[in-house]
Amino acid sequence: MQVAVCEEQIGWRNVTRLLVFSTDAGFHFAGDGKLGGIVLPNDGKCHLENNMYTMSHYYDYPSIAHLVQKLSDHNIQTIFAVTEEFQPVYKELKNLIPKSAVGTLSSNSSNVIKLIIDAYNSLSSEVILENGRLPEGVSISYKSVCKNGVVGTGENGRKCSNISIGDEVSFQISIESTSCPANNKPEVITIKPLGFNEEVEVVLNFICDCECAANGEPNSEECDEGNGTFECGACKCNDGRIGRTCECSKDEVRTEDLDANCRKDNGTDICSNNGDCVCGTCECKKRENPAEIYSGKYCECDNFNCDRSNNQLCGGHGRCECRKCVCDANYTGSACDCSLENSTCLAKNGQICNGRGTCECGICKCTNLKFQGPTCEICPTCPGVCTEHKDCVQCRAFNAGEKKDTCEEDCNYFQLIKVNDRDKLPQPTDQSFPLTHCKERDANDCWFYYTYAIRNETKEVYVVEILECPAGPDIIPIVVGVVAGIVLIGLALLLIWKLLMIIHDRREFAKFEKEKMNAKWDTVSPASQSLYC
Repeated sequence: MQVAVCEEQIGWRNVTRLLVFSTDAGFHFAGDGKLGGIVLPNDGKCHLENNMYTMSHYYDYPSIAHLVQKLSDHNIQTIFAVTEEFQPVYKELKNLIPKSAVGTLSSNSSNVIKLIIDAYNSLSSEVILENGRLPEGVSISYKSVCKNGVVGTGENGRKCSNISIGDEVSFQISIESTSCPANNKPEVITIKPLGFNEEVEVVLNFICDCECAANGEPNSEECDEGNGTFECGACKCNDGRIGRTCECSKDEVRTEDLDANCRKDNGTDICSNNGDCVCGTCECKKRENPAEIYSGKYCECDNFNCDRSNNQLCGGHGRCECRKCVCDANYTGSACDCSLENSTCLAKNGQICNGRGTCECGICKCTNLKFQGPTCEICPTCPGVCTEHKDCVQCRAFNAGEKKDTCEEDCNYFQLIKVNDRDKLPQPTDQSFPLTHCKERDANDCWFYYTYAIRNETKEVYVVEILECPAGPDIIPIVVGVVAGIVLIGLALLLIWKLLMIIHDRREFAKFEKEKMNAKWDTVSPASQSLYC
């Protein structure tokens, strides 16, 4: 408090004023001084001598509201540098003191400079407007247009956040008076941004009487036999008279009777709480938006409380009458969000939802759960058109297949047309409807060809009546081939055996020749034999 109010002693200049409050404990406020016998409330004045507060024994602590007022009057922004233990306490205090910030102080206060810088950046990025005392009967409202076009109303209309240097914000301020001051003198309202010295003074000049009131006609016939003054196009009733044209007397009609005429039944509010009961008749309230109107004998109707779709009243396809939507042509539903057009449900074959569902509000609802997609054209679990109709086509066209015994019961859902050649099957380029060509094989490995199509809701199947079966084997070439193969294999075996014999004989002959040569060297005469003895 002393730092705020002692401007000369502290040395405040006409600049941005920051007050750093550093502590590792809580704080005292008004009422704590009573424990020491101090009961006088703080006077909010400067009592410094030699930079010391001299009235601590005389005045109690200031209240938070008193302190907020003084800080605001002197454009001081507060930074609470407190230890982590007391963070919750001072964060709550921050919510009560505009243009204040809270930072966590380390145990040795080494981060105090960084804390002040961060807190200053936070404070300087926010603009908050406040106004001085308002005269009786005068109200003020704010609307802010902040950065990136963000609009704030109510309490948020007083401030803009996340502002950088060079950013521009604007505020629209509306002042309304519901009554005239007693002295009918001009009043002054001050408006300023917190933390700044600049302020705007708004001078209010009250116009309490309309110029047309001076030309009013007393006891006018317009006001039920002269029971009021007709001025500015309406009746100003004499004392004791009420009603739009002063037609009722307060003495003749009881308030209970008037209220009963303004209730729809005993369990409802007077004029459905949307109007005032004047002389037994409901006068509905006016809304800020002229397009929004209460109506009805008991003000029970309005044109703005109907169901919405896509954030539009009655989906943008109707009008709201007595809280119910009256839809335009081709729309229905409580919010007129259901289109009666079925063009979005038409499939390529011209059918609604491919004949597998119904069109509701322009969207296909597939009755067969196997199908899905915008027009029920997708069937993830279906085997395919050709496989699906294979057995029925086979049994009806060729009297064969798995459904041969139940063909008449299960396979009468399409019209069968036989052709004698594949070239006579319908071609996709000749048709204006989807056509599927199919090629399937039966149990005898014979191929049969057909087409499946839906034309004008009639299912048509064109089938080639001649099966394509594989030709039987030619016996003679097979026999000749087998015999020739056996003969060739026999000849090959003989040649191999003959070749092996030739090789074996040659090896034996060579061995014989070698042994014969050795025998010649061993044959000598007896005389020679004696020489070696």
